[in-house]
Amino acid sequence: MLFHFSEDPSIQVFKPRLSASFPNLRPAVWAIDQEHSLHYYFPRDCPRVIYWKGESTNAGDIERFFSDSNTDKIIVIENSWLERMCSTKLYVYTLPEESIDWFEESKTAGYYVSHQEIVPLKVELVGNLMEKIIKENVELRFTPNLLPIRNRVLSSTLDFSIIRFRNAVT
Repeated sequence: MLFHFSEDPSIQVFKPRLSASFPNLRPAVWAIDQEHSLHYYFPRDCPRVIYWKGESTNAGDIERFFSDSNTDKIIVIENSWLERMCSTKLYVYTLPEESIDWFEESKTAGYYVSHQEIVPLKVELVGNLMEKIIKENVELRFTPNLLPIRNRVLSSTLDFSIIRFRNAVT
């Protein structure tokens, strides 16, 4: 199953749009797979760094990033987003899989794209975002500034997804 998350519960048709993260990509509708959908249990503009143990992650990075955790995935957001995490109403749209293709450039992040309009199959309220994240057996961390953890993750062998970093405190 493929999904799209939005704070707008009234979208009837998703229209392809340009991406700030992939400016060379022609306009697209973005979707996320089930495995990575928890990456989107956040207010739309919330910057976050998500990292996890991947097939190519070396033992040194596992020790460095996970020695104080018993989970395989950690999500880090900035302190200033806590109130919005608790008050945002977020909706999940289920999308038809036809005409949506895996986005190879995203590697392990679970992104899919379509270059045509997509009519959603259904829309549902996600509910309490913090509760949904906690139920996924991941660790959610807060920090005043994402830049240090982003730089550490980028120079590691971890699998990761860095979302909306342009909105981060720098």
